Parts: sequence; structure tokens; C-alpha cells
Amino acid sequence: MKVGIIGFGKTGRAVASVLLESKKINLQWVVRQSRLLEHRSVPEFLGLASDEPGLIYTKDEFTASELLERYPVDAIVDFSSETGLDYYGAEAAKRGIIIVSAVSQYSDEKIGLIHQLAQHTCVLQSPNITLGINFLLIAAKILKNIAPYADIEVIEEHFKAKSEISGTANIIARELNLPEESIKSVRAGGIIGVHEILFGFPYQTVRLKHESITREAFGNGILFALENLRGKPKGIYSMEDLLLPYFKLKEPESEIITAKKQPWWQFWLK
Repeated sequence: MKVGIIGFGKTGRAVASVLLESKKINLQWVVRQSRLLEHRSVPEFLGLASDEPGLIYTKDEFTASELLERYPVDAIVDFSSETGLDYYGAEAAKRGIIIVSAVSQYSDEKIGLIHQLAQHTCVLQSPNITLGINFLLIAAKILKNIAPYADIEVIEEHFKAKSEISGTANIIARELNLPEESIKSVRAGGIIGVHEILFGFPYQTVRLKHESITREAFGNGILFALENLRGKPKGIYSMEDLLLPYFKLKEPESEIITAKKQPWWQFWLK
């Protein structure tokens, strides 16, 4: 699968390194705002041995139409900002190119644009595309439905300079219908990101915890998304949509449970 990346900050670079190491993905290009590194090779810049082109272009060098005409791709991965959609969105949708956006926040206007694009192509939008955090969120929803009476607190830890509440923590609170006051923040040193959901029961405690060790974790999520979006019909998807089918455990062979029934995870997520 040929892939292009929009955005080449710290996370974009980490994701590029993971994509370059994958045998299923061919990194064609990166588009960024700054002219720094213009026409450099991503593999060469990152010090990785690769025969993939992965050339760096600036947004002003080509229109999206020119870029996609000269260097066609099957998917675009966006780690830029909410305005990135304005550059490539319409042209990608027109060509049926898969769009994977990991931009952390979008305005209501841009969310509306995403839904418009999804009428023409396959779009995944996820503020945190790591496999672990999305697994944690699904598991937390299941546990909350099993025990709605449990006390729930969200603890997020990040580096000292991060002032605002984590966007991922806000999403967790929103998805679990918790008030913002349930989020507890810790700021220390160079912590990349830790999110914990604490369930307080009368006689026990359950803690679901995810820790980002390096930003390459986002690359693993991108690979999973690209692999599972391939061949999907046009529409808008979330990481939960892609992960839920994997929650269906293999049932033991028994005459008692041979009748067809709804997957258990659908029951618990209702």
C-alpha cells in the first residue's frame, strides 16, 4: 500500500519510521508546512536503510491535485492540524484515497467536513490512534456496563510543561459519561503519556492503565488502521469500529452453546 503523510513533527517522524520498517507499506512522500528539510529523503533523515522514496515536500510546492497526480497513494495519514484537511481532503476523497486522521482536536465545522469526505471515501478519525488506549477505552466501557455502580476516576500523567488537561483523558471521560472533575492530572519530568481508569468497588479495585513509552506507538496504531481499512466500504470509522471484532472470543465447542447468538461484546456495549 502506497502511503503519504501530512505533518512531520515529533509524532509524524516517529510514525514515518514505523511505516518505513513495515513490509506492507511503501512511504511515498511527506508534506509539511516548513521549507526545512525540503526534498530530503525521510529514510536518509531518520538514518534508516530503505529504498522507499519518502521525499519531503512543502505545502506551497504543489497543490493537492498536482501532488496526487504526480505521486499517487492509496492512503493519506494526517498528523498535522485541523487545517490540514483543507489542503488534501477534497482531492483525496475525489480519488477514493483512504484518509486516516490522528489530529487531536477538530472544530465542529471540520467534523462536518470529515463526514462529507466520508461520503466519497473511507475515513478514520481518531484523536489517539494507539492500539493500547483504544483497547483500554473499550474494556472500560464493558466494565462500566457490568458494574454501573462503581466509582470511576481518570488519572492522566504527562511531562512537566504540559499545562492543559490531556485530550485523551477528556475523550475517556466523555465516552464514559464522566464529569471533567473526575480527571486527575499529574505533571512531572518528561512523562510522554500515562492514562489510568480506576474503578472503585465496595470490596475491590480495578485499574486499567496505558502508558506510551515512545511515540512509535502511534505508528503501530496507523499500521493496524491501514490494514483493517483496506477494502472497507466508504464511510467514517473509529478505532473502536476496527477493534471490536477482535473482542469476540472463540467459543468452546459444546452442545449447550451451539445456537447462534449475538457476540458478547455487542451485548455489553449496548
